[in-house]
Amino acid sequence: MTQNSASKLLNGDTVHRTKQDKKAGGNGFVKNHCLFQQKRYRRPAEKNHHASCTSLYKKPFVESFEETPLLVAVLTYMGYGILTIFGYLRDFLRDWKFEKCHLAREREEQKDFVPLYQDFENFYTRNLYMRIRDNWNRPIRSVPGAKMDLVERVTPDYNWTFEHTGKVLKDVINMGSYNYLGFAENTGTCADAASECAVKYGVGVCSSRQETGNLDKHEELEKLVARFLGVESSMVFGMGFATNSMNIPALMGKGCLILSDELNHASLVLGARLSGATIRVFKHNNMQSLEKLLRDAIVHGQPRIHRPWKKILILVEGIYSMEGSIVRLPEIIALKKKYKAYLYLDEAHSIGALGPRGSGVVDYFGLDPCDVDIMMGTFTKSFGAAGGYIGGKKVCSQFYCQWRITLDYYTHTHKNHTCWFESGLLPERLCQLSENTTYFRRRLHEMGFIIYGNNDSPVVPLMLYMPAKIGAFGREMLKRNIGTVVVGFPATPIIESRARFCVSAAHTREMFISFHMFLNAICVIGDLALCFRRSNA
Repeated sequence: MTQNSASKLLNGDTVHRTKQDKKAGGNGFVKNHCLFQQKRYRRPAEKNHHASCTSLYKKPFVESFEETPLLVAVLTYMGYGILTIFGYLRDFLRDWKFEKCHLAREREEQKDFVPLYQDFENFYTRNLYMRIRDNWNRPIRSVPGAKMDLVERVTPDYNWTFEHTGKVLKDVINMGSYNYLGFAENTGTCADAASECAVKYGVGVCSSRQETGNLDKHEELEKLVARFLGVESSMVFGMGFATNSMNIPALMGKGCLILSDELNHASLVLGARLSGATIRVFKHNNMQSLEKLLRDAIVHGQPRIHRPWKKILILVEGIYSMEGSIVRLPEIIALKKKYKAYLYLDEAHSIGALGPRGSGVVDYFGLDPCDVDIMMGTFTKSFGAAGGYIGGKKVCSQFYCQWRITLDYYTHTHKNHTCWFESGLLPERLCQLSENTTYFRRRLHEMGFIIYGNNDSPVVPLMLYMPAKIGAFGREMLKRNIGTVVVGFPATPIIESRARFCVSAAHTREMFISFHMFLNAICVIGDLALCFRRSNA
């Protein structure tokens, strides 16, 4: 067992070697986060701790992250190495004018200046990303619902530029949009309410809320969100990304400590950096790593001066959109209470997608919303709208009102967000989303594909590993009228390239036939060796 594998056992995870008749990765290791199976490999000193952690959960909490098989890892590194060698060769040909370079580069007369472009980033874009660029930024010309219409395009110069052919690819199955509840639609009650709101209020407020852009719809929405989350009050903002990046600096500053999960979204990372606070990163969903940082922060205080930190804030997400994992919230709340820290929970992907009421990860675990100090979320995923919100105690909203950047300089959305909460469609769509997620994950697992994440997460990463398979998988799926998202380095670790599927409640029972066709297409592509499958599947 490698040192990395051994260290993961300290997190209370069950890591076991499977026998020949069981499904496993190429190196035989499978990692299952199951709090009801933590008796194995438990250190005596940690026995009571893990027993108490198990009691925090009311139902099994199962996540799987199968380690990259050694052979696949070696071949992946070799693939990137070959691409890099050919990239330098092509750059040599471009320098000698044998090949034209379409990307911006430093001019010869400015070679003695401070570089305007970062050389390696440009190298990666020129020689690696450009080879598979046709898998992204595809223009659509319909509502991004369960199915969508794509504009066909071709490239005459190997993805440097694209030309539209004038043709439209009809009824492409959409497995890439964060349309968890299926509210991305242009017909029905919610679409009609949004249209009426646009007629009454116009298509924009043309002002910040601190001036003349504060509508009655905004205040109505804030009360509705607070009631939906079970908190005292909330505030809404015009942009989900800015809700994090502009409001975290309002909470934290110099002399404060932020403990951030290593897989947090860029908006959380940017907000933490802008705050000026000290940032320390803990391993993803690893409570031992988090507790060690908390303990060290309490014992040692601030560097050099050793004074106590003014505030300690834990930053986590509800569902991690690249891994499909769910935060271990009961354990984090227990640590937060033990060490008197604050908790900031980003529910951009979990609000509307988890829990009996759709109220997010707090509802999913059956916890008290008052135990989370700041609850953040967006309307852009499950609710098919725009903007974000902050929820918590009333004193927090009053504090944010004094932080004038987000109120003075941001124009806000006018769209009628309240119809999604009041339509009465949430229970039905939540049930449909749960059924579709369970079915989709189970079928992929039965086919032998390696998938990441929690069993209840509608975000389903399917591992591809090798760089050449990223572009090939996306193109082959589109040939079969399926639109999906493929992701590689630097968005993921270099040996963990993947395809990411987002399950939606819009994929109803009437579309299960299409689901079967879709799964069969994945199976065919897997047989073509475009994605890694277990040999005995």
